[in-house]
Amino acid sequence: MNPHKQILEKSVESYELYLPHISIDTVIFGFSENELKVLAIKMKFNQQWFLPGGYLQKKEHIDDAAVRILSQRAGVTNIFLEEFAVFGKYGRSEDFFADYEDSLWHKQRFVSIGYYALVNYHNVSPKADEMSEEFDWLDVNNLDQYSITMDHKEIIQKALLTLRERITYKPIGYNLLPEKFTMTELQKLYETILGKSLNRGNFYRKIKNMGILTKLNELRTGGAHKAQELYSFNKENYEKALQDGVNSW
Repeated sequence: MNPHKQILEKSVESYELYLPHISIDTVIFGFSENELKVLAIKMKFNQQWFLPGGYLQKKEHIDDAAVRILSQRAGVTNIFLEEFAVFGKYGRSEDFFADYEDSLWHKQRFVSIGYYALVNYHNVSPKADEMSEEFDWLDVNNLDQYSITMDHKEIIQKALLTLRERITYKPIGYNLLPEKFTMTELQKLYETILGKSLNRGNFYRKIKNMGILTKLNELRTGGAHKAQELYSFNKENYEKALQDGVNSW
């Protein structure tokens, strides 16, 4: 079916279910090969990249909508999810819907509530729907190489700034790293998010003082480096640190 016709047909049936002026966009961060990535969808009808998103149902809590959208659009469940900003710049969607009649309700001004999520990159296997062509992980440090729709690049950048602010007083890593990891891998995650190098000794001391790690009786062997001790997160202490905060970097 012609993609434009699909949008028009969905517009009619969706108007009864959704609020036409509120949408939700999710920035799903993953960490792989020392790079921070964000999950995006390429749509069939314009070959642009979108954040997984959708509209708020008329009888639905906003947080519940974000959880539903993550599950439906990206196949992601049971992960850390947090609201971070609202986007409502005038004309933010006009160019995207330029080929449609002004009567299309999607074309009217709407605001988007931004949520960011942290996931284990290797545990996500999203599938494209009838409106989308593919999913992929975009490098957050090289967003200019992609054709990104509307203000979704701005949303990603704001989510990254929020994550950088949050990392100074809340722990990060539980959803981004594998179950067992080295201190070097944890430090690299922090450095990638912050965009700067950290002193090894200071980092190790501050992380250990948080009390969120459990040292395992295991070593990571192989490769060019000597064997390194493995750690896992102490879930109870990690959750407490999320609630109470930690000393700033």
